[in-house]
Amino acid sequence: MNKIPNRQAICEVLMEKAKEDKDIVVLCSDSRGSASLAPFANEYPGQFVEVGIAEQNLVSIAAGLAKCGKKPFAASPACFLSTRSYEQAKVDCAYSNTNVTLIGISGGISYGALGMSHHSAQDIAAMSAIPNMRVYLPSDRFQTAKLIEALLKDEKPAYVRVGRNAVEDVYTEDACPFEMDKATVITEGTDAAIIACGEMVGPAVKAAELLKEQGISATVVDMYCVKPLDKEAILKAAKNAKLVVTAEEHAPFGGLGSMVSQVVAGECPKKVINLALPDAPVITGTSKEVFEYYGLTGEGIAKTVKENI
Repeated sequence: MNKIPNRQAICEVLMEKAKEDKDIVVLCSDSRGSASLAPFANEYPGQFVEVGIAEQNLVSIAAGLAKCGKKPFAASPACFLSTRSYEQAKVDCAYSNTNVTLIGISGGISYGALGMSHHSAQDIAAMSAIPNMRVYLPSDRFQTAKLIEALLKDEKPAYVRVGRNAVEDVYTEDACPFEMDKATVITEGTDAAIIACGEMVGPAVKAAELLKEQGISATVVDMYCVKPLDKEAILKAAKNAKLVVTAEEHAPFGGLGSMVSQVVAGECPKKVINLALPDAPVITGTSKEVFEYYGLTGEGIAKTVKENI
């Protein structure tokens, strides 16, 4: 079982690249520990800025550093980064088209028992609604590393959401196909298309394996690039399937499910079922318990496909 969370993979990439690139700057809002960025702060104190619990300042300072030629990565809990500093993300980063990468850590329901105040179940919708802002939800540590490497090479704003805990590997170090802003097709089938993002990709793969045992063939699409959305991949998967199911750790409105439904309805009408968190405060529990309760597991996704195929 993998014990390296995606947030640690981010730190490892930034530490490696910062050896040669002194323009890389990491900023935290009293979150270096929870972001797994303490090693970076210790190794490169001159390239680290501790803002404290001031998310709005975090984003604005990062934007200012970007305008000075730096490559800032600003990390803060996704629940606060996507709400308290929304205006700064919209104006200072996106409207000004600055080279800032916002890292939303402990995304979704990672904080479990802390409840709705600490859950980020609306961030995909909120950040995707901002012009110029790209939104990414990598599925495992290997894809996370590839994404951070790619973001270091461009100069456009982005929001990256990762969870708190380690997740099962979807890919391997030697086999992690990655193309910037292009979804990855993990399996191909003819009965159902399962399109997932972030930590739901692993369960989607498990669902496809369970369905195969029951004689149901499923395509699995890893839509790590929620914005820009890979419409071509969606349409190809939908046209070859009888049913489309989306899975996301997000509220039912404005997220991946809404986006996929919009694309499918406009180009190749098929039945689309969106598996997501409810439009209500999420139950208290660990991530595993919450996912099981709402059917956001391999078994839950497979059950939904089988009942609706």
